[in-house]
Amino acid sequence: MATSGWQVSGQYFETCSCDFLCPCITSGLTAPPSKGSCTAALAFQIERGRYGSTPLDDLRFVVVLRTPGEMVKGDWSVGVIVDERADEEQQQALVGIASGQAGGPMAALGPLVGTFLGVESGPILLTESGGHWSLSVPGRIEQAADALLGAKPDEPLYIDNTVHPANTRLALARATASHVHAFGLDWDDDSGTNNGHFAPFSWQSS
Repeated sequence: MATSGWQVSGQYFETCSCDFLCPCITSGLTAPPSKGSCTAALAFQIERGRYGSTPLDDLRFVVVLRTPGEMVKGDWSVGVIVDERADEEQQQALVGIASGQAGGPMAALGPLVGTFLGVESGPILLTESGGHWSLSVPGRIEQAADALLGAKPDEPLYIDNTVHPANTRLALARATASHVHAFGLDWDDDSGTNNGHFAPFSWQSS
């Protein structure tokens, strides 16, 4: 497939197993996760995108990860779920972007990955309404979070100048449910106390 460069932009949403507010975000990945390890599912809805001549508009992917301790120490386990609606070339493009193999922001995380758990495809539904975000990959991931509102009505609180591949400015959210059963990683949390984020993202090949 063509590899003359790529660009994607759209919306990102995640929950992670850290208590709200995630210490990894506020420490530049150096603090121990709230529960010793961290499990997260990062979902991306591409609104506009191309990989060379391959269109990626309206496709989605999810990066599932677990870190055994402080994120900066590495040894991450990472898997990628790609949109089942993508054809073969589109799937290859999504995997390249999501894994960092094609460059871009995710490539900076490459040295931290100890085990790549593989690639799966499936239906991915990412929705937002009135500050409520939800992600469903049936049988594998179900997660939801509510925006933490600030002083301005209908506008969330943000944390800025962060170390995060999606965006340096993240909206804060409190997870209402997080269920991950993919790539041998299992995590269930309905406590309402764990962390969530969302933000627009805009990436391109580096």
